[in-house]
Formats: sequence, C-alpha cells, structure tokens
Amino acid sequence: MESYRKERRTVRYFTLMEMAVVILILGLLATIVTPLYFRHVRKAKISTARTQILMIEQAILDFNMDLGRVPTSLDELTRKTGDDKWDGPYLKSAVPKDPWGNSYSFKVPGSSGEFEIISYGSDGQSGGTGEAADISNIGPPAE
Repeated sequence: MESYRKERRTVRYFTLMEMAVVILILGLLATIVTPLYFRHVRKAKISTARTQILMIEQAILDFNMDLGRVPTSLDELTRKTGDDKWDGPYLKSAVPKDPWGNSYSFKVPGSSGEFEIISYGSDGQSGGTGEAADISNIGPPAE
C-alpha cells in the first residue's frame, strides 16, 4: 500500500503554462502552413487548367486533320458529327470542366488564331488577376 502511494505522487501532469506553450506553437505552425497550402492549391488549379486546355487543343487539331475544319463546338469532339471522315471520339470522355467547375469557352475564330479555348479562372468572368485571370491556348500563360 505504501509503494502505491509513492508511485501515485510521482505522476506528473502538464501545467497550464506548458499547455499554453503547446497551443501557441500549434497556432504559429497553422499560421505559417495554411497560406503555403492554399498557394499550392491555387497553383495546382492553374496548372490543371493549362493541361486541360492543351489536351482539348490537341483533340481539336486531330479533329481538324480528319475533317479539314475545326469543330463548331467542343461537343463535336466526343459525339459523331455525321461526317464520314469523323474518326473520334477525340476525347476519351466528355469535355472536362475547368478546375473551378466552369465550362471552357470555345471561340471560332479566336482572338489571334483559328480557335481559342478559354478558362475564365476562379470568378468565371472575363479578365481578372491571380486565380481569377483568364487562361487560354493563345498568349502568355497566366501566373
């Protein structure tokens, strides 16, 4: 019985100060890590949009080689047009949405080419900066 009491007295608990220090350290880590995480997510979405635009552009070029024209809509890349030369589907599945859930805009003719594929960024509106900047197969890539 005596040894049990001695062991029990030696059990040590965290003090309020130690707990406060741990919480402070966790708060500082969260403050540093959270913005870095969201910056990487933002960059990943922009990179995904660029990759999808390149994939759609290649499908349009394949369509053009077979039919001698660009499609009038992106849907022609996945469904038969009635033309005997159509050798699709040119995309494995439906035309993807951009990383922000918006449909890609497809313009024929484009602003400085035969066609233009555009993601209007996170806000879905023309123009913008940062994550809301337009991303296109024509012109410099958005940062």
